[in-house]
Amino acid sequence: MYKKILVAYDFDNTFNNVPQELVRLTSGSQEAEITVFNVISESELQTSVRYNDIHFEQLAESKGKEIQPFIDDLEKLDLNVTVKFGTGHIRNTILEEIEEHDYEIIVMSNKRAKADIKNVLGNVTHKIANHAHIPVLIIK
Repeated sequence: MYKKILVAYDFDNTFNNVPQELVRLTSGSQEAEITVFNVISESELQTSVRYNDIHFEQLAESKGKEIQPFIDDLEKLDLNVTVKFGTGHIRNTILEEIEEHDYEIIVMSNKRAKADIKNVLGNVTHKIANHAHIPVLIIK
């Protein structure tokens, strides 16, 4: 069904329901490319550099280890997965990634790992859904 999918990964959300949805979206096609994309915010990067002398590459490597169980789950389902990290303003960086790589759909999770959510959609999820020119699938 979809050949080029962007998964906007947020460490504050759970992605337990996402792997099965990705299988449905790709219809089991080996040609489908799934890019798991995480944006390291400018403030997080500045704090990391200033207080811990940890720069983007090191921070991305550390986050790559944190995200690995999710990637393993996707690979067990025979999905073709690539992991990317970016930095900057989260909404703008995700929208730039969409524009630059011609994705067909963006998948986001809206299930908070912590139950202290007040709004139905998170701020970034809401803004991406309103500004993206491609379909946005928000998975609870």
